[in-house]
Amino acid sequence: MFGNFLKSLLANDPAPLPQDQAKIAMAALLVRVAKSDGEYDSQEQAQIDQVLSQRYALDPAATAALRHDGETLEQEAPDTVRFTRALKDAVPYDDRQAIIQAMWSVALADDQRDATEDALIRMVSSLLGVSDVDSATARQAAQSK
Repeated sequence: MFGNFLKSLLANDPAPLPQDQAKIAMAALLVRVAKSDGEYDSQEQAQIDQVLSQRYALDPAATAALRHDGETLEQEAPDTVRFTRALKDAVPYDDRQAIIQAMWSVALADDQRDATEDALIRMVSSLLGVSDVDSATARQAAQSK
C-alpha cells in the first residue's frame, strides 16, 4: 500500500514530504513507540488519536483513518533507523521537535515510563537531529499535560 511512499522516503536525496505523507509518517512513529514495549493498548491509541486530531485539526473519523494508515505504514516501514533518518532529511526541525513531544505523550499515556519506550525515543531524537536539551524539554512538556 505504501510502497511508492517508502521508496521516495528512502531515496538518497528525499524531497520534503507532502503534508499528507508527513501526517502518515508521524502517525507511524507514534504507533511504533506505542508498540515498542510489547503492548499497544487503548490508552496509547487514544493518545495517538488526540495528538493527531489536535495537530491536524481532524474529526474523529479522519483521525481514526490516519491512525490506521500509520499502523499500516509502521508494519511496512523498514527498521526505525532507516525510517527516521529519512524523515530527518524530509521534515523541518520544528516539526521534528513536535514529533518527539508527541512520542513522549504516547509513551506516557499509561502513566508508566518503560525503558524500551525511553530508549526508542532517545534513539529517534538523535536520528532526527533533535538536541538532548530539546528532547528533554519535549518530555517535560508531555509530562505536564
